[in-house]
Amino acid sequence: MIQQFETFQKASKENVDAALKAFGATSKGVQTIAVEATDYAKKSFEAGTATLEKLAGVKTFDKALEIQADFVKNSFEGAVAQLTKMGELYTALAKDAYKPFEGIVAKSVPAAAGK
Repeated sequence: MIQQFETFQKASKENVDAALKAFGATSKGVQTIAVEATDYAKKSFEAGTATLEKLAGVKTFDKALEIQADFVKNSFEGAVAQLTKMGELYTALAKDAYKPFEGIVAKSVPAAAGK
């Protein structure tokens, strides 16, 4: 009976430790994602403002179309790059949050398979 209690207590401690590590990794990952999103929003706003300033000084319609086309092209390329980067950050977040539980899952899978 005491042996079972000690086993349960050890497993509980391992689970709590893993949860705390996962929480730390998640917190760090979310913070990184928030900083990245904020930086992208700032850059996008600055690019939009710069484009409006350029358009305000334009004398011909052709030049306005050229500035607008460049802005749209650069915005699209920036958005695709940002989405790729955010996807990588979310993938890293998931991996880092799961990592503390790998050992616990590995121990429980053979035990469950043996039943």
